[in-house]
Amino acid sequence: MENFRFLSPTEIVFGRGTESLTGELVKRYASKILFHYGGGSIKRTGLYDRVMSSLRQHGVEVVELGNVQPNPRLSLVQEGIELCRREGINFILAVGGGSVIDSAKAIGVGVPYPGDVWDFYAGKAEPKETLPVGVVLTIAAAGSEASKSSVITNEDGWLKRGINYDLIRPVFAVMNPELTFTLPPYQTACGVADIMAHIMERYFSPTGDHELLDRLCEATLKAVISNAYRVMADPHDYNARAQIMRAGTLAHNDLLSTGRIGDWASHQMEHEISAIYDLAHGAGLAIVFPAWMKYVYKSNVGRFVQFAHRVWDVDVNFENPEAAALAGINRLEQFFTDIGLPTRLSHADIGADRLEEMADKCRMTNGDSVGQLVKLTRRDVLEIYKLAV
Repeated sequence: MENFRFLSPTEIVFGRGTESLTGELVKRYASKILFHYGGGSIKRTGLYDRVMSSLRQHGVEVVELGNVQPNPRLSLVQEGIELCRREGINFILAVGGGSVIDSAKAIGVGVPYPGDVWDFYAGKAEPKETLPVGVVLTIAAAGSEASKSSVITNEDGWLKRGINYDLIRPVFAVMNPELTFTLPPYQTACGVADIMAHIMERYFSPTGDHELLDRLCEATLKAVISNAYRVMADPHDYNARAQIMRAGTLAHNDLLSTGRIGDWASHQMEHEISAIYDLAHGAGLAIVFPAWMKYVYKSNVGRFVQFAHRVWDVDVNFENPEAAALAGINRLEQFFTDIGLPTRLSHADIGADRLEEMADKCRMTNGDSVGQLVKLTRRDVLEIYKLAV
């Protein structure tokens, strides 16, 4: 087990009707805030009005900035930074999913920084301070409500890059599973894939034996899988929605990383797909992860056999472990198909004409390679993209 530090300061306020507590939570930090959100869905469902009512009851003044897109854009972040500075705002409330929260985090670190906020995402600087961010979560997916991560897309070159600092973890997250009842099945499925990917990035680790984390990862994956089927059958199954929402936070608040090194190659490769084609992140991960597995599984067959057996109940054939490993990968791929996700680039109407470009852009986090279970060169990344076609 590796040495580690673990910090999880986010206050989780979970359950039915908890959005009514937003004003009380915000008032602890500020009296004037930026209310950051996406499109019109929070207004159509009435969530916008409920949150605004709670804020007014507690005397909180609101400045709004909406229109966050999936794969949130740097240009809107820059607009938010200038708005906060102009209005003297010192707290950001993100009402939405991972894209809104990531955008809010970027605005938060950008306001006190005298340079270009993209410096942080380009690895040219590290944030030292931030405006605090609170969250009302509307989709179980990215886990950004309690994570130290933020991912932003720069329209200049269509580069999608992330930062990871404990500084940017939200101070609170309001999580009412009822708010996810109205999500279209595709969005729910993308969220499920995102959650599973966060767990699998940690599970497929080069770090030695860590049975406790293995079992936690496996149990969380199995819970997500079983409850995904339940939600697809009944979108208003509160308990199933609650299980998935809790799993989303657990998958990415770093508890499952303690004492081990994650891989993260699949995320880096997916970022190039969604940056260029604006594909939902979870859908991109459903395409990339099985392809990555097929390319690297022989480097650690035992781990993939364990994954197949413990997560997918594959009968282990010890005389042919590779067959067992591949059966687990195939069952993952079938699960993604079952819940309505693409598992090939062609399923998402993406051709093979820009694979070289994506391989060129893929952010190499280990010098000239990406990933930890297997350190992948640019050539390896290209081959995985080809497997995903």
